[in-house]
Amino acid sequence: MIAQPSTCSERSQQIYARLNTCEHAIETLRAVNTDTMAELNRRYENNEDIANLVQARSTFIDDLLAAVWTWCGLPQDRDMCLIAVGGYGRGELHPHSDIDLMILVEPQAEETHKAELEKFVTLLWDIKLDIGHSVRTMEQCIETAGRDISVVTNLMESRLITGDPAAHQELRAATGPNAMWDSRAFYQAKWDEQKARHRKYADTEYNLEPNLKSSPGGLRDVQTIGWIAKRHFQTADLEQLVARNFLTRDEFRLLNEGRDFLWLVRWALHNLAGRAEDRLLFEHQRELAKKFGFIDSDEGLAIEKFMQLYYRWALALSGLNDLVVQLYDEAILRACDPETIHSINQRFFVRNNYIDVANDKVFKTTPSAVMEIFVLMAQNENIIGPRASTIRLLREASESIGDDFRNDPRNRQAFIRLLRSPYKIATQLQRMNRFGILGKYLPEFGRIVGKMQHDLFHIYTVDAHTIQVVKNMRLFAHDEFADRYSLAASILKRLPKLELLYIAGLYHDIAKGRGGDHSRMGAIDAAAFCTRHGFNARDSHLVVWLVNNHLLMSSTSQRKDITDPEVIREFALEMQDQERLDYLYALTVADINATNPKLWNSWRASLLRQLYLETRRALRVSVENYSHKSDWIEDCKENAIRLLEDKGYDADDIIACWNSPDEDYFLRETPTDICWHTEAILRQKDKSAPLILIKDTTSRQYEGATQIFVYTQSYPQLFAVMSASFEQLQLSIQDARIFRNASDYSIDTYIVLDPEGEPIGNDPQRTDEIKQVLRKAVIERRSPSNQWDKLVTRQLKYFDYPSDVKISHDDVKTIVELVSPDRPGLLARVSRVFLDFDLHLQNARICTLGERVEDVFFVTDQDGNPVTEPERQEALRSALCASLDQKAGLTPRVQAFE
Repeated sequence: MIAQPSTCSERSQQIYARLNTCEHAIETLRAVNTDTMAELNRRYENNEDIANLVQARSTFIDDLLAAVWTWCGLPQDRDMCLIAVGGYGRGELHPHSDIDLMILVEPQAEETHKAELEKFVTLLWDIKLDIGHSVRTMEQCIETAGRDISVVTNLMESRLITGDPAAHQELRAATGPNAMWDSRAFYQAKWDEQKARHRKYADTEYNLEPNLKSSPGGLRDVQTIGWIAKRHFQTADLEQLVARNFLTRDEFRLLNEGRDFLWLVRWALHNLAGRAEDRLLFEHQRELAKKFGFIDSDEGLAIEKFMQLYYRWALALSGLNDLVVQLYDEAILRACDPETIHSINQRFFVRNNYIDVANDKVFKTTPSAVMEIFVLMAQNENIIGPRASTIRLLREASESIGDDFRNDPRNRQAFIRLLRSPYKIATQLQRMNRFGILGKYLPEFGRIVGKMQHDLFHIYTVDAHTIQVVKNMRLFAHDEFADRYSLAASILKRLPKLELLYIAGLYHDIAKGRGGDHSRMGAIDAAAFCTRHGFNARDSHLVVWLVNNHLLMSSTSQRKDITDPEVIREFALEMQDQERLDYLYALTVADINATNPKLWNSWRASLLRQLYLETRRALRVSVENYSHKSDWIEDCKENAIRLLEDKGYDADDIIACWNSPDEDYFLRETPTDICWHTEAILRQKDKSAPLILIKDTTSRQYEGATQIFVYTQSYPQLFAVMSASFEQLQLSIQDARIFRNASDYSIDTYIVLDPEGEPIGNDPQRTDEIKQVLRKAVIERRSPSNQWDKLVTRQLKYFDYPSDVKISHDDVKTIVELVSPDRPGLLARVSRVFLDFDLHLQNARICTLGERVEDVFFVTDQDGNPVTEPERQEALRSALCASLDQKAGLTPRVQAFE
C-alpha cells in the first residue's frame, strides 16, 4: 500500500483517499478545488479576516499537493522534497495566485522518478492550478542563489510541503546570510531592485491603473520590509521589528492594516478577472468601487472615492517603506561610516548631510520646529533630507497639528519663508505631504490627497498634480530646461514675487471634487490663505485672480481663433496688464505639463506663445488702439504681394490667382504661407488636378507641426473625405482652415501631428505616401476603405458617456462646441452631419485630452450666413449627438461619400 501523505492533515488524507477510489482524478481534484474556493469566497463575503483567508487558501493547496504527490508515487524522503517558494512559501495565496514550487532532488532521483514527476506536474496543470515549478539539486540551488537575488529571496521564505526536513534545513543554511548575501549585500540588492521597480511606474503611487503588487505603495513594498528584516534579524515575524525599535507599534499596525486592505482588493480583483490579475484596470475599478460600497454623489464618482482610498493607503505604505528602508540603510550600510556633524541651532544639527533633531522631544516642546525643519532644508542645498528617526518624529508630530498650530504666526511666517527659499521647494512640499503635514496645515489641501479624476487626461491625483505644478515652475529657472520652456524661463526671471506664483499653483485645483466651479471655490480658499498669511491687497488680488482664471489662457489658445484680432483684444481686456499676463502664462505652462506631460508639444507651445505675444503687443499699444480686422487683412495682402513680386510675379497675376477668396484667408494665413500657396498654384501645370503641399512649419505661429495645403475644386463632402484620410494616415488634425474662392475652389490648410505629437519631419517617403493617399481620396471623393475597421482601444472603450454639443452664433458664423469620447472616425462623422445640414465648415480647432475630445467648429450655411434659428440649431445638436453616440463597433452609416 502507498504511504499516507506526509502532512498527515485530515483534509490531505481525505483527498488522498478520494483519489484512490475515484475513476477520474482530474474531475475529482477540480471539484475539491472548486468547492474549497466557493467556501473561501463565502467567508470573504461574510467579512472574515482576509489574513485568515489567504493563509487558508495556502493551507488547502498544501494538503492537495501533499495528497497528489503521494498518490503519484513520489518519495517522501531526501531523494525528493516538495518545497513552496515565493508568495506560496510565505503562506499567502489569493484565488488565482501563482503556486510556485521547487522540487529539491538528489542527483540520481530525478531520472529514477521521471515518470511519476511528469504525472504529478501534468495533473496539476490539468486541474487548472497556476503552477510554476523548478527541479534542482542542492548544488544547483546554492549556485543559482549565489548569483541571483530573486532566487535567494525565494529560498529564504521557502516551506517544506513533503520530504525530508533535514534536507530543507540544510538548503536554508547553505543559502543563508552566513554563507552568501550577508545583510549588507542583500539590502543593497533589494534596494536596487525596488528602485528599478518603482522607476517602471514613474516613481509614483498615483498611476491611473496601478499595480497592486508592484507599484510604489503596493504589496512588494510591504514584502521588501519583511525580506530585509528576515535577512538581517533572522526572523520572519515582523513584530520583532517593534521589539528592535525598527517599527513603532503604530507603524506595525499601519503596515498590517495597509497590507490587509491590498489583500482585500486583490482577492476581489482575482475573482472579477477570473485570473491572476494585479492591475487595477479601469474596467475593474468600477466594479470594485461597487463591491466596497461606494456610490456616486455630488462629491465625486464612486470609482473616484474608491481609488482615493487606494491611493491614500498606497501613499501611507510607500511612506512607511521609505522610513524603514532608510532605517535599514543607516543601520546596515552606513553603521560604520565616519560621521561629520555640525550644529544648525539648538534644535537641529546635520549628520553626514542629513538633518537630525537635537533630541526626540523637539517637536513636542517647540511645535513650530515642525515647519522650521523644512525651511532649513530649503535654505541649505547640501542637506539631502531628514534622518529616518527624524522622519518618524515628524510623522508623529503631524497628528498634533490643529488650529493652534495653524494660527501660530511663527508657522505662518515659516511657510511663506519656505516658498521664498532658494532650494528644492517642491521637494519640501512633497515631503510635507508624505509625512502628513501639508494636509494638516492646509486642511483644504488634505481633502485632495489621493483624489483622482476618472479620465485619461489627468494622469496624476490632484495633490500629486498640484505639487508637480510647483516643481515645473521651479524647473523653468534651470538651464537644462531653457530650450523646452524658453518663453516661460525668460518670463520667470522678471516675475517680482515668485511665491505668489507658487501659491496660485498650490490653490488652482484645491477645490476639485467639491462640485461646482472649482476655479471660483479655489479662489475663495486662496483669498483666505492670503489673508491668514498677511499678504497685502494687491498681492492677494493677483493670487485670487490667477486661481479664478487659471484655465483661461489654455482654453483661449485651444478653442478660439487666436488669429482673430477681436479674440486677442478680448483676451487682453481680461489680462489688463503685462504682469498678469506673465504670471498666467507661467501658471498655464506649468499646469499643462503637470496634468499630462504628453499634452505638451511644440504645437501647443506655439499656440500659447502666439497668444502671449499678440496679447503683449495689444497691451503695449493699448487695447483700444489694437489693429482692427480690416487692417490686418490689408497688411497681409500687401506683404504677400511684396514677397511674390520679389520672386518675379506680377501683381495682377497674383490677384487673379487668388480669385477673391474668403477674406478670412488673409486673416488666418501668414504672408509667407500665402506666398507659398500662390507660387505653387501659378506654377501648377495641370490646373484640374488637386494640389497637395506639405511642409513642417518653422514660423512662430505654427511651430512644431506640419502644414498640409490642399487646393482643389470644392465639393460638400471634401472635409469628410480629408478627415477620414488623415485618420487612416495616423495624422491628427490640430487646426483646419477651410476657404473658397470665387471659382468655388477650396483653399484649405490642415495643421497635423503624427501619433507621437510631432511633425512629420524630413521624410520624403512618408510625404509622398501622404500626398498619394490624399490626392486619390480627393479625386475619388471617398474615404479609405478600411477607415472604419479600427478598433477602439481598451481604455477608450471604457470611457463611454454621452456627447455634449453646444451651439451658438455671432454676426458671421455659427460656433459648434463638442465634447465627446474619442473614437475612430469622429471628424468624419461630424462632417457628415454638417453635410446633411448643408453647412459649410470655415474653421476647426481640434483638441484631444486623453479619452476626450473638445473640438470647436465654425460653420455657416451655403450663403455664408450663420445658423440662427433655435429649431435648426437644436436639430443640428441632436443629429451630432446621435451620430457620435452610436454604440458597438462604431460602424458608420456609409463608407463612401458619393
